[in-house]
Amino acid sequence: MSNTVRTLRPHDRNVAASLYAQCFDAPWERTWTAAEFTRLLESPGCFGALLMTGDQPDGLALARVAADEAEVLTIGVVPTARRRGGATLLLSTLSRRCRRRGARHIFLEVAEDNLAARHLYEAHGFVIVGRRNNYFDRGPHGHVTALTMRRDFHGNR
Repeated sequence: MSNTVRTLRPHDRNVAASLYAQCFDAPWERTWTAAEFTRLLESPGCFGALLMTGDQPDGLALARVAADEAEVLTIGVVPTARRRGGATLLLSTLSRRCRRRGARHIFLEVAEDNLAARHLYEAHGFVIVGRRNNYFDRGPHGHVTALTMRRDFHGNR
Protein backbone atom coordinates (compact mmCIF):
# COMPACT_ATOMS: atom_id res chain seq x y z
CA MET A 1 0.00 0.00 0.00
CA SER A 2 1.37 3.42 -0.91
CA ASN A 3 1.75 6.43 1.34
CA THR A 4 -0.18 9.66 0.98
CA VAL A 5 -0.08 12.90 2.91
CA ARG A 6 -2.99 14.91 4.22
CA THR A 7 -3.18 18.16 6.12
CA LEU A 8 -2.84 17.95 9.89
CA ARG A 9 -5.65 19.97 11.47
CA PRO A 10 -6.34 21.02 15.08
CA HIS A 11 -9.05 18.33 15.41
CA ASP A 12 -6.28 15.74 14.73
CA ARG A 13 -4.61 16.71 18.00
CA ASN A 14 -5.07 13.32 19.69
CA VAL A 15 -3.78 11.44 16.65
CA ALA A 16 -0.80 13.81 16.45
CA ALA A 17 0.06 13.39 20.14
CA SER A 18 -0.16 9.61 19.84
CA LEU A 19 2.02 9.56 16.72
CA TYR A 20 4.58 11.85 18.33
CA ALA A 21 4.83 9.56 21.36
CA GLN A 22 5.37 6.55 19.07
CA CYS A 23 7.94 8.32 16.87
CA PHE A 24 9.97 9.67 19.79
CA ASP A 25 9.48 6.93 22.37
CA ALA A 26 12.73 7.18 24.34
CA PRO A 27 12.01 7.59 28.07
CA TRP A 28 13.90 10.90 28.22
CA GLU A 29 11.95 12.46 25.33
CA ARG A 30 9.34 15.01 26.30
CA THR A 31 6.05 14.12 24.63
CA TRP A 32 3.99 16.86 23.01
CA THR A 33 0.42 16.85 24.27
CA ALA A 34 -2.78 17.13 22.26
CA ALA A 35 -3.26 20.63 23.69
CA GLU A 36 0.20 21.67 22.47
CA PHE A 37 -0.59 20.42 18.97
CA THR A 38 -3.84 22.41 19.01
CA ARG A 39 -2.03 25.59 20.09
CA LEU A 40 0.67 25.14 17.47
CA LEU A 41 -1.73 24.40 14.63
CA GLU A 42 -3.84 27.43 15.52
CA SER A 43 -0.83 29.76 15.70
CA PRO A 44 0.00 32.03 12.73
CA GLY A 45 2.18 30.47 10.07
CA CYS A 46 2.12 26.97 11.55
CA PHE A 47 0.87 23.95 9.63
CA GLY A 48 1.31 20.21 9.56
CA ALA A 49 0.95 17.03 7.58
CA LEU A 50 -0.03 13.46 8.39
CA LEU A 51 1.54 10.50 6.63
CA MET A 52 -1.17 7.99 5.80
CA THR A 53 -0.82 4.35 4.78
CA GLY A 54 -4.33 3.67 3.59
CA ASP A 55 -6.44 5.03 6.42
CA GLN A 56 -3.71 4.42 9.02
CA PRO A 57 -1.72 7.49 10.22
CA ASP A 58 1.96 6.50 10.32
CA GLY A 59 3.80 9.80 10.65
CA LEU A 60 3.57 13.53 11.06
CA ALA A 61 5.40 16.73 10.34
CA LEU A 62 4.96 20.27 11.56
CA ALA A 63 6.46 23.50 10.25
CA ARG A 64 6.15 27.24 10.75
CA VAL A 65 6.68 30.05 8.24
CA ALA A 66 7.48 33.60 9.35
CA ALA A 67 8.30 36.20 6.71
CA ASP A 68 10.67 34.48 4.25
CA GLU A 69 11.94 31.80 6.64
CA ALA A 70 10.50 28.45 7.64
CA GLU A 71 11.35 25.98 10.36
CA VAL A 72 10.64 22.27 10.56
CA LEU A 73 9.39 21.85 14.12
CA THR A 74 9.13 18.08 14.01
CA ILE A 75 9.03 15.21 11.56
CA GLY A 76 8.65 11.56 12.44
CA VAL A 77 7.46 8.19 11.23
CA VAL A 78 6.39 5.38 13.56
CA PRO A 79 9.01 2.60 13.80
CA THR A 80 6.86 -0.01 12.02
CA ALA A 81 6.52 2.22 8.93
CA ARG A 82 10.10 3.47 8.59
CA ARG A 83 12.38 3.02 5.58
CA ARG A 84 9.50 3.13 3.10
CA GLY A 85 9.84 6.73 1.90
CA GLY A 86 7.41 8.29 4.36
CA ALA A 87 9.85 10.80 5.84
CA THR A 88 10.89 11.84 2.33
CA LEU A 89 7.25 12.37 1.39
CA LEU A 90 6.60 14.41 4.54
CA LEU A 91 9.71 16.55 4.08
CA SER A 92 8.94 17.17 0.39
CA THR A 93 5.37 18.15 1.27
CA LEU A 94 6.51 20.56 3.99
CA SER A 95 9.09 22.09 1.68
CA ARG A 96 6.52 22.72 -1.08
CA ARG A 97 4.05 24.23 1.36
CA CYS A 98 6.74 26.46 2.89
CA ARG A 99 7.72 27.74 -0.55
CA ARG A 100 4.09 28.45 -1.44
CA ARG A 101 3.81 30.48 1.78
CA GLY A 102 6.76 32.64 0.76
CA ALA A 103 9.72 30.97 2.48
CA ARG A 104 13.09 31.41 0.81
CA HIS A 105 14.93 29.31 3.42
CA ILE A 106 13.98 26.43 5.68
CA PHE A 107 15.76 25.50 8.90
CA LEU A 108 15.70 22.54 11.26
CA GLU A 109 17.62 21.09 14.16
CA VAL A 110 18.73 17.49 14.30
CA ALA A 111 20.69 15.50 16.85
CA GLU A 112 24.28 15.10 15.71
CA ASP A 113 24.09 11.35 16.26
CA ASN A 114 20.85 10.87 14.28
CA LEU A 115 22.57 9.71 11.10
CA ALA A 116 19.42 8.50 9.33
CA ALA A 117 17.76 11.91 9.69
CA ARG A 118 20.95 13.75 8.72
CA HIS A 119 21.22 11.69 5.53
CA LEU A 120 17.58 12.42 4.71
CA TYR A 121 18.07 16.15 5.17
CA GLU A 122 21.34 16.23 3.24
CA ALA A 123 19.68 14.35 0.37
CA HIS A 124 17.10 17.16 0.29
CA GLY A 125 19.70 19.90 0.06
CA PHE A 126 20.07 20.85 3.71
CA VAL A 127 23.53 21.91 4.90
CA ILE A 128 24.88 22.37 8.41
CA VAL A 129 25.01 26.05 9.36
CA GLY A 130 25.42 25.86 13.14
CA ARG A 131 25.78 23.78 16.28
CA ARG A 132 24.10 23.88 19.67
CA ASN A 133 26.33 21.97 22.05
CA ASN A 134 24.60 19.76 24.64
CA TYR A 135 21.20 20.81 23.27
CA PHE A 136 19.23 17.55 23.37
CA ASP A 137 18.88 15.99 26.81
CA ARG A 138 19.19 12.20 26.63
CA GLY A 139 18.46 11.64 30.30
CA PRO A 140 20.88 9.11 31.77
CA HIS A 141 22.77 9.04 28.46
CA GLY A 142 23.86 12.67 28.76
CA HIS A 143 23.41 15.37 26.17
CA VAL A 144 23.98 15.51 22.44
CA THR A 145 24.75 18.40 20.14
CA ALA A 146 22.06 19.72 17.82
CA LEU A 147 23.06 20.61 14.29
CA THR A 148 21.21 23.52 12.73
CA MET A 149 20.63 22.82 9.06
CA ARG A 150 19.34 25.08 6.30
CA ARG A 151 18.06 24.67 2.79
CA ASP A 152 17.70 27.61 0.45
CA PHE A 153 14.88 27.54 -2.07
CA HIS A 154 15.72 28.66 -5.58
CA GLY A 155 13.60 29.36 -8.62
CA ASN A 156 9.84 29.55 -8.92
CA ARG A 157 7.48 28.65 -6.15
